[in-house]
Amino acid sequence: MAASGKVAFVRLPPLPTIGEIIKLYNLRAEKQLSQNFLLDLRLTDKIIRQAGNLRNARVCEVGPGPGGLTRSILNAGAADVLVVEKDKRFIPGLELLSEAAPGRVRIVHGDILTYRMDQGFPAHIAKKWEDDPPDLHIIGNLPFSVSTPLIIKWLEQMANRSGPFAFGRTRLTLTFQKEIAERLTASTGSRQRSRLSIMAQYLSTVKSCFTIPGRAFVPKPDVDVGVVHFTPLAQPQIQQPFKLVEKLVRHVFQFRGKHCYKGLEKLFPEAERLELIEELLRSADVDPTLRPAQLSIAHIQALADAYSRLCRENSQLFDYEFREELKQKRHSHRRSDSSIKNSSIKDGIKSSSTSRGKIEDLTPTTQ
Repeated sequence: MAASGKVAFVRLPPLPTIGEIIKLYNLRAEKQLSQNFLLDLRLTDKIIRQAGNLRNARVCEVGPGPGGLTRSILNAGAADVLVVEKDKRFIPGLELLSEAAPGRVRIVHGDILTYRMDQGFPAHIAKKWEDDPPDLHIIGNLPFSVSTPLIIKWLEQMANRSGPFAFGRTRLTLTFQKEIAERLTASTGSRQRSRLSIMAQYLSTVKSCFTIPGRAFVPKPDVDVGVVHFTPLAQPQIQQPFKLVEKLVRHVFQFRGKHCYKGLEKLFPEAERLELIEELLRSADVDPTLRPAQLSIAHIQALADAYSRLCRENSQLFDYEFREELKQKRHSHRRSDSSIKNSSIKDGIKSSSTSRGKIEDLTPTTQ
């Protein structure tokens, strides 16, 4: 039985190949859904090995498609595999796989961006955050179009210990477009260092596993794919709310080619900007001429602590958005320009009327 305890390790019986499944159900990758199929089971097995020991584990697989990774997960001995698939075309093929592994596969037809994963597994599997990770894994060959919003969502849930992280430090093994994989794992000072680097690394140990060439997928994407493994840290490196850290880091990297103070100063209203940016940098002891990519997690931690203190001193500061202030200023300027223009038109009309009156006064009256 899958959900109640350990199961005897049984490999899957002979099944149609993934290629045959695709032909059988007339499946085609949808470009608008960023779908790319991985048909080589040697590669899917290699991805699954990066997740660690799956014997008797519980797994949530994201976007299983025709089921290549699912087969490797089952062959690795997972006891309970919950697959979440948005595209209903793949459901019949997944049901075939479920029949081949009785009691071990559960199929959810839904969107992983809205699916409540904390309701997908029993509460008794949860472990304390400080303990070893639970026997629960998230695995997926992610569509490029959802990979970034999805990992940001999971990182926020990781910080809040909600969703799949309500069970403890749930591990993730995921594929990303190679460029995104490089950003997630980029070290301080590297060209790929980005907002994603900071957000992922302050909350988890992020490991770049290996790269899959684009030619291994059907249809072939324009880029290669990186496999990345995440293990949440027992103690996050920054002890501030996720939304505060995310806002700070987003501002830092919006001008990634300039000195870090350029983005940081936009955290503050124009009237107080000079004073508050100086106080922020002084309090955090951060060199304002560092480039965003040169900022370490320790730098971001110091900046987040300093920014949090300033927000406590001014309750409206965190809600400030410089783009909104800029938008209001532009709107005000347009209204001002419009008022001046209207005033000029009115003055012109008045002047014209006065001139006509004077001309009429000079016109001889017919007796």
